[in-house]
Amino acid sequence: MRILGIDPGLNTTGYGVLDFKGGKPKLIEAGVVRGKASGTLAERVQEIHDGVADVIATLAPAVMAIEELYSHYDRPTTAILMGHARGVIVLAAAEAGIPVAHYRATQIKKTITGSGRAPKWQMQEAIRTELGLPTLPEPPDVADALAIALCHGYLSRRLGGKAVSR
Repeated sequence: MRILGIDPGLNTTGYGVLDFKGGKPKLIEAGVVRGKASGTLAERVQEIHDGVADVIATLAPAVMAIEELYSHYDRPTTAILMGHARGVIVLAAAEAGIPVAHYRATQIKKTITGSGRAPKWQMQEAIRTELGLPTLPEPPDVADALAIALCHGYLSRRLGGKAVSR
């Protein structure tokens, strides 16, 4: 199964594509899609949508796994803006006809490291080790996207190929 993991962001959206064959994940490609730093919100989300749609068209994943939106009461505007980015990312998956699975950050961290409160460096190291990478995946958005894809792969395998999709 080919999985596209997405760490949504309005400025930087990390993505990672993994193939799960024979129980061992294989890295296909990872990188970032950048929204325009300046410009209208509409222009920025269009860039994200187009970039993710291109990744889907080029790498043909069977499923997208994406981090759920987290809102902190001190920064509600950030959550609203992130919701815009997440919306166009999920739209790109819907347009391509691929299902989307959603995971909480704590669930991803616990699945990958055993701790739902793992710091960024620990997640990066876990991804490096699991995928046999020579260096830590950078930027952290890429490591997060790969962690999301790994989480989906592991949980799908545990659930007999079916992971929760909303």
